Amino acid sequence: MINLNENSLRIDDLMRSGRKIIQSADEFCFSMDSVLLAHFPKFKRKYKVLDLGTGTGVIPLLIADEVAHIDAIELNPTMAEIAGRNVDLNELGGKIAVVEGDYRKIRYYFKVESFDLVLANPPYRAIGSGAVNDIKGVATARHEFTATLEDVVTAARFALKYHGIFCMIHITERLCEIVDVLHRHQFEMKRLRLIQPKSKKPPNLMLIEAMVGGAAGSLKIETPLIVHNDDGSYSDEIISIYQN
Repeated sequence: MINLNENSLRIDDLMRSGRKIIQSADEFCFSMDSVLLAHFPKFKRKYKVLDLGTGTGVIPLLIADEVAHIDAIELNPTMAEIAGRNVDLNELGGKIAVVEGDYRKIRYYFKVESFDLVLANPPYRAIGSGAVNDIKGVATARHEFTATLEDVVTAARFALKYHGIFCMIHITERLCEIVDVLHRHQFEMKRLRLIQPKSKKPPNLMLIEAMVGGAAGSLKIETPLIVHNDDGSYSDEIISIYQN
């Protein structure tokens, strides 16, 4: 078992179904990106879901009421242990299973084509792009030190059934690269939603839904998601997402 620095831990309210989440100041704490991704898919009650790089398990906690079962894999042993604690804290052991492991070796943990939906909030930036955070857990969450875009899409394709759904949040500047990688792994984009910091600011993030073996030419581009009003306050939609 990992020796956690208990003094660095805190418990936050997820404002959903009375759930709480343990986080560590020494590691990467979940951001709005994970919350937006958790609210993006069109869930079905029967879905078996896989969360790639779950961190402290925030996405499984947020979607547990929407699907049949969630498996979550996390490479960082400290964060994997915290994710497991969060499952226990919220009494969701029958719904969520956390595995400490490397999804680049996904075949050692899960059966091929055994999931209906895969979610990923992967590192956004290639190594050498942008400043690297001094906190190791934050650095690996933001930069592709341990998993590349190719790695995450490869893992998603291995896990998903034919016509299974892959949802991911990423930065807009890598859209062309993402489309190329998805096509090479038999995915077709079905939905795209751009995220703008403010209404007059260009989008910097995007939510993507892709289907294994989906028909070409049926991409739906949704209205942009505006995060902040012009005065800096959160938009009504962001407030609604957090309160839902």
